[in-house]
Amino acid sequence: MTIIRKAQYVDLESIREMVVELAIFEREPDAVTATLADYQKLFKEGLFDCIVAEIDNRIIGIALYYDTFSTWKGKMMYLEDIVVHQTYRNQGIGSLLFEAFIKEAKENGAVLAKWQVLDWNKDAIKFYENKKAYVEKGWWNVKFNLK
Repeated sequence: MTIIRKAQYVDLESIREMVVELAIFEREPDAVTATLADYQKLFKEGLFDCIVAEIDNRIIGIALYYDTFSTWKGKMMYLEDIVVHQTYRNQGIGSLLFEAFIKEAKENGAVLAKWQVLDWNKDAIKFYENKKAYVEKGWWNVKFNLK
């Protein structure tokens, strides 16, 4: 049985492992430089939150998110990562996590939810479109490394 619940501090190592798994899937195996200590510090500070999917006391999926602001719309929730361990994909767990994230966003007064998807990840694009999400194709990501 799959349990969907809010993350706790003790879950952070498993959450970070899921993020590493996602980075490998996204063909960026060395991209995760945030340490477990970073996760612990920033979770305590309330910078991010997470919903986890758990089977037999093992975290097998996450939806990691945080509050942000849209100058056009108002309060927004940003879904940083949603990932399900590959063994458990195509079993509806991603849908459970996504629905829990949307519910959390609504309960917290957000008027918009936003996230990114890689252009080659056709399964994810189809998943989001089936959820009635709009995939914007005209905006480009811009990053500036501070380290």
